[in-house]
Amino acid sequence: MVNSTFRWAAGSLMVTAIALGGCTNYVKKADYDAAIAELRANDQKQQQQLDSLTQEMQQRFAKYDAQISQMAGRVRLDTAAHFAFNDSTLRDEDKPLLDDFAKVVGQHYPDAVITVEGFADPAGSASYNRHLGERRAKAVRDYLVQSGLSADHLRAVSYGESSDRQVERGKTREAGASNRRVTLVVDFAGQSAGEQTMSSGTTG
Repeated sequence: MVNSTFRWAAGSLMVTAIALGGCTNYVKKADYDAAIAELRANDQKQQQQLDSLTQEMQQRFAKYDAQISQMAGRVRLDTAAHFAFNDSTLRDEDKPLLDDFAKVVGQHYPDAVITVEGFADPAGSASYNRHLGERRAKAVRDYLVQSGLSADHLRAVSYGESSDRQVERGKTREAGASNRRVTLVVDFAGQSAGEQTMSSGTTG
């Protein structure tokens, strides 16, 4: 959760403080307390952003076939788009959800980093499915950019046919339609977005 980020930052602050203090290992208590207070305030602000976005997405996207969850400083919008077998063309029926997503994030959370995760069903080779998942992620990423989101805050990632991320384990063709999808992850603590493709994962 977000608290783990705070604990890591606090630990890093202590190491830095000791290093700066040299052999004396001395840091002014007032400076340390001020730094900790700032970390706590940032941690609280981030959690408020997460809660607010989660609530707004749950209300706005209730009419869509999408699951929304919050974990580890991120909000995940699952099944944001589905694709035909062996295809990476964005469907018209998925565009309204993406339009709403771009509107919510663009207006209220412009600094958040968005990871577009592409998936495939397990038909075909792992390599092919990894590239297919990448094309699907890029199709959604490009549409979100056209919808007004900053390309600098969007990254495309492929998980291919990754077995632990399949909705219908081992299913392909019609039975595996739910595996051929894109998921959106909103990260308030993310690093600057750059295009990335996961090596794990795998025509579908």
